[in-house]
Amino acid sequence: MSGDDVAGTVLVLLAAVVNACSTVLQRRAARDEPDDAAFSIGMLFDLVRRPSWVGGILCMIVGFLLQAAALTVARIAVVQPLLTAELPLTLLLAAWVFGHGLPAREWVAIGAMAVGLAGFVFCLAPRGGDVLGASTLRWVVALGIGLVAVVALTLVGRARHGQPRAAALGLATGTLFGIVAALVAGVGAAWAGGIPGLLTAWQTYAVIVLGPTSFFLLQSALQAGKLDASQPGFTLMNPLVGVLWGVFVFGEQPRAGAWLVGELASAAVIVAATLLLVRSPALQAGEPAADSTPTRSG
Repeated sequence: MSGDDVAGTVLVLLAAVVNACSTVLQRRAARDEPDDAAFSIGMLFDLVRRPSWVGGILCMIVGFLLQAAALTVARIAVVQPLLTAELPLTLLLAAWVFGHGLPAREWVAIGAMAVGLAGFVFCLAPRGGDVLGASTLRWVVALGIGLVAVVALTLVGRARHGQPRAAALGLATGTLFGIVAALVAGVGAAWAGGIPGLLTAWQTYAVIVLGPTSFFLLQSALQAGKLDASQPGFTLMNPLVGVLWGVFVFGEQPRAGAWLVGELASAAVIVAATLLLVRSPALQAGEPAADSTPTRSG
């Protein structure tokens, strides 16, 4: 791993810590919004009056800046998988905030997540890649496929309620986060040309449009249901999209051959640990009862 990748690793792990704080704070505020508030501007006007939501947004901004810095100095296929560390960190934070102990099963899952992440990044060890050298055709095709997937998942979410809606919107949000991360990598590469390079890069304006869109989609996903439904989408789709973008658009070259077995095995461990951790009682602490109907607060 190069020095730049090491620096990117440190920055993205810091981003994961801050994002965990953001998730807990935003969910604490958004859970009280009624089901019919989803996709509405009124929901945001309600949320902005909640201190926990404002704190979560501030954490989210700091996390975004740390991630952007990581994507500027390191390969996206290195940076994005490490964001899955956000889930165990969220679990630990929720357990501390709500005073819940963690049983042995959760600690085993956290350990497995750490091992899976370390194994995946070590086995993947991407080389090469050129963000600015990627052809416009590759950018457009990847962006088109990604946005079609986001729209389709969002429409599925709109047609459902409760946990199914939260799951679909979580997948849509995670996918859009991965797309925005790729665009941020493009913006970071354009920054090498200074202000003129930044202002002439189309990725800059794409981030201005899709960044707030992903934020709005996140709020709807958090409002729709419990974290065990939406969090897997946040956790898994973001790094998956980032790795695919790094390999197929930016030309980053992961290890092949026998290393592929380690990559797939590590990815399987990460998925299994994720599905186990999102069902932790500590992560669901403070959630409303399944049969309760949230009411809009003034």
